[in-house]
Amino acid sequence: MNSLSNDVLAQPISRRTLFKLFGIGAIGGVVGYSRFSKPQPTVHQPDKLDLPRSLHQSKTVVVVGGGLAGLACAYELSQRGFAVTLLERSPQLGGKIASWQIEAAGETFMMEHGFHGFFPQYYNLKSIVAELEIGDNFRSLNSYAVLYRGEKYKPEVFRPSHSAFPWNIVDLAIASPNRLKWGINLTKWEHWQVFRAITGFQTQKTFQRLDNLSVAEWVQHNFPHGLYDLYFLPFAKSSLNAPDLMSVGELMQFFHFYFFGNPEGLAFNGTRHDMGTSLVQPIASAIAQNGGKIITGANVTAIQAQNGKIASLSYSQGEGEDTPFWVTAVRSQESQVASRGGFTHNTDPPTDTSDKPVPAADRNKKEISYYGAADRMYAVSPENKEAISLTCTHQGCTVQLAEDGKFHCPCHGAVYDRQGKVLKGPAQKDLPRYQVVQQQEDRLQIVGVGLENRPYGSRESRNNQLPITHYSSPIQADYYVFATDVPGIQQLFTLVAGEVNQQVRSQVEKLSIADPFAVCRFWFDRSFDWEHSNFTSLSGYQLTDSITLYHRIQEPYIDWANKTGGSVVELHAYCYKEKEFPNQQALLTTFEQELYEIVPQLQQAKMLHRELVNQKNFSGYPPNSYVDRPETSTEIPNLIFAGDWVKMPFPCGLMERAVSSGLLAANEILHREGLQRRSLFSVNPEGMLKI
Repeated sequence: MNSLSNDVLAQPISRRTLFKLFGIGAIGGVVGYSRFSKPQPTVHQPDKLDLPRSLHQSKTVVVVGGGLAGLACAYELSQRGFAVTLLERSPQLGGKIASWQIEAAGETFMMEHGFHGFFPQYYNLKSIVAELEIGDNFRSLNSYAVLYRGEKYKPEVFRPSHSAFPWNIVDLAIASPNRLKWGINLTKWEHWQVFRAITGFQTQKTFQRLDNLSVAEWVQHNFPHGLYDLYFLPFAKSSLNAPDLMSVGELMQFFHFYFFGNPEGLAFNGTRHDMGTSLVQPIASAIAQNGGKIITGANVTAIQAQNGKIASLSYSQGEGEDTPFWVTAVRSQESQVASRGGFTHNTDPPTDTSDKPVPAADRNKKEISYYGAADRMYAVSPENKEAISLTCTHQGCTVQLAEDGKFHCPCHGAVYDRQGKVLKGPAQKDLPRYQVVQQQEDRLQIVGVGLENRPYGSRESRNNQLPITHYSSPIQADYYVFATDVPGIQQLFTLVAGEVNQQVRSQVEKLSIADPFAVCRFWFDRSFDWEHSNFTSLSGYQLTDSITLYHRIQEPYIDWANKTGGSVVELHAYCYKEKEFPNQQALLTTFEQELYEIVPQLQQAKMLHRELVNQKNFSGYPPNSYVDRPETSTEIPNLIFAGDWVKMPFPCGLMERAVSSGLLAANEILHREGLQRRSLFSVNPEGMLKI
């Protein structure tokens, strides 16, 4: 353990804290923290005046990004009289909760990016659900378990509770079959310090003291290792960040929101159908009913800044580019990290000059040049005559060249040949092809194949059914909300022409992406006995972090299982190391091995289908990142941020963090226009043993 972690753990506990510690039950009863009195959510930043709720004059807002953050922002503003335009790059809305059709086991199903749980303390998300009257789209899972690999620990089971701190800890200790294995030694000051840190959350002080450490560093020595195995490790990874790359301050915020500051317990709801049907579509319908304009498949192409503000924004929509445009080569000494897929395209030729046969993948890399940036990448043929777009035609992820010489989509498993032709779905359309018009040093000018001499929208183009890209006129708006994921916001700032605040640019550039995320859903010809919860966290496995039994949760899968006697299970890897699993085959092999260990009965079953989802665009919260994290309001006067990567003023996590950030962005605009802000809620923002 480094000196910083020693300093943190060695800090003395004050006399005041000791009195608090030993009198905790009495204090809790006095302030109303009892099992008989449920604490109410905390209101964030309530308006003290009764202000108008709706605009009396026209105001326009462009929201870029159709995930939960963008949808929440557009939803609120469209209700208040704003003219909202929502732009989403993918064909489907929803971002990380998007759904799409697949064919599996002879039928059509909706696939998504893994299972999503709705916790009781998701107050702001629940308020939208209540307003839309879609509560019936959700069902309670009643409880969920944490299983540790092997026989070292017995299963932990979490259920709803109305006991706030300290009684939730007492209840947990009484119910836990592993309480004697937590490893807590109250004679060690270090263990008291751990207890104080996790129960005394204060946003600013906690991050000041603990943001410089990773979770892995913090727990190296003098830490209750049973607590780490059973709670810290699974909870840290469920934040979609690995312990070696996650700030302790962020983990404390996560713990406080989900447990120590939470009076609701840890059981949660799931959706009766896929997320798109259950949540995304109702929100989108409400936006449209309120006059909002939603445009999918929209690629932002230019952002013009003037006088320190965003002056206009342009986008394209379509499958090809029908006017020539320039792309710049990826520098040979760098690896280009793809925005959507997040995987590395190495442009360096192989350095091995021996007589050993050169693998096909290395030959392919040597032959192909890469141009573009972020999520607009192009692979150019050796002769520099033709290029193909590396943007998957399914959902916009960036495909990568695999060892088999084909282009694979890291998100949903589509496969294309070297010419961009679809070999395997879910993609239905080939990768767009381009002709190289001219070359200037490290730049190429390219145009959609067959379109270099055809004017935009010409009859000849239409009659030959060539790919057409529709370009918008520059959109001028009163406000712009950037609500994309981290790669998306970084890509947007590469498009900004003109001077904008350099501090904001720097903050965006410093944002991090977490390790990759993967899920694999399996269809089998038979069911199996399962004594645990239908969603169960797993600890101790090389890859798998949880398992979901879809044939017991979502109605289309329940109906299929009742009809066929089969089962549908999904394994999740919240944050895996690319070096350990360098390709999709490695993921699939390990997922299958671990599934048969987790559910031995399936070894005798016939696998009917499997579906892999693999992506690297989740927000990272590494040590020392909190201070530079951008807030909702920016130094660019008419630009607002939303997304789970912004610095939040109250504890929240995952979907609630995204929704809350979108509503905060809406509130910022409402406040500037003199309108009543939406009431936002969270758990008690501070713990009892204040640091």
